[in-house]
Amino acid sequence: MMTNPIVKRYQDNPILTKKDIPYPVHTVHNAGVAKHNGKYYMLFRSHLDTGRSIIGLAESDDGYKFKAHDKPFLIPAKDGFFKEYEAHGVEDPRIACIEGEYYITYSAYSKHGVRIGLAKTNDFKSIEKISLITEADYRNTVLFPKKINGRYVRLDRPHSEISPWSIWISYSKDLIYWGESELIMKPEPYHWDEMKIGPGATPIETDKGWLSIYHGVFPTMAGSVYRLGVALHDLENPARILGVSDSWILQPEDPWEVTGYVNNVVFTCGAVPENDGTVKIYWGGADSVMCVGTAKIDDLINCCLNNARPPIPV
Repeated sequence: MMTNPIVKRYQDNPILTKKDIPYPVHTVHNAGVAKHNGKYYMLFRSHLDTGRSIIGLAESDDGYKFKAHDKPFLIPAKDGFFKEYEAHGVEDPRIACIEGEYYITYSAYSKHGVRIGLAKTNDFKSIEKISLITEADYRNTVLFPKKINGRYVRLDRPHSEISPWSIWISYSKDLIYWGESELIMKPEPYHWDEMKIGPGATPIETDKGWLSIYHGVFPTMAGSVYRLGVALHDLENPARILGVSDSWILQPEDPWEVTGYVNNVVFTCGAVPENDGTVKIYWGGADSVMCVGTAKIDDLINCCLNNARPPIPV
């Protein structure tokens, strides 16, 4: 088996599977993770036997050994405005702590397509749905964990048949109404992420810039392969990308990443920076289980600056 020099896999992966959930689910994957009052909170996606998804909650003292709560944390609305647009499931949460509130972006599926929902919590005990912040068809929306020049900032990936799936940036004064959208990063033809890319974990603030872990997809005769890459954004103008690593940082290798509900997938929605200069990266393996690994933040930054390619191919 290959050993990735950048991301070190946890020796006891996978860290959460369907067997660990105290209610019936068929998968555990694509989880957002945040650290609150010394504990790690994981919001994970699970398929039900209908094929539709809900979001559960697990917590940990060390970021490795998680225990799931007895009930789901976020499910499709049964009434009100959200009901129509969440009818086919809620998926792929990301968590950003902004001014003491934990904001959760998630994909809301319905017969109208997929929109991005916004919710918040301050204790991971209760949750308040705020708004649907996009039209269809959007996925992979992540918020920067602080205001930049007085505004909230997000990355997302609108679906387009005309232009390949690419990463866009948008701004808001109130988290509800968004604008000044701009395309900032596109897939690289004949490359490991040539089919599509999308934001992954919540960006991490460093002294060199905002570090963003994203996913890239490569088509093969046997199906698509999902890998992880990194990009570095300017601190004051995050629409300006300082560098995109030419190589991936993680690819499917372990058996539970190669074979599962969807084969050959590592997909991140969460990463937690630590005080020692490392980051815990969490990823779903083959859309079936949750895994974790660690990397040095400086190593990831160096990938962006010393092994870089343009964010938009020439």
